Amino acid sequence: MDIDPKLLEILVCPVTKGPLIYNRERQELVSKRAGLAYPIRNGVPIMLAGEARELSEDERIGK
Repeated sequence: MDIDPKLLEILVCPVTKGPLIYNRERQELVSKRAGLAYPIRNGVPIMLAGEARELSEDERIGK
């Protein structure tokens, strides 16, 4: 399930207020600056830091 592109334009990381990158394969919104990936469940982004997955070191640097 894809997320609405208009929604992606307005969503920001709740921790850093920075941009998010949509990872279609993992169904996550990624904040490289915060080092967090927010899950998308049933098409709804879960924008809570407590629900986010911490990025691995490789994910943070883009490997």
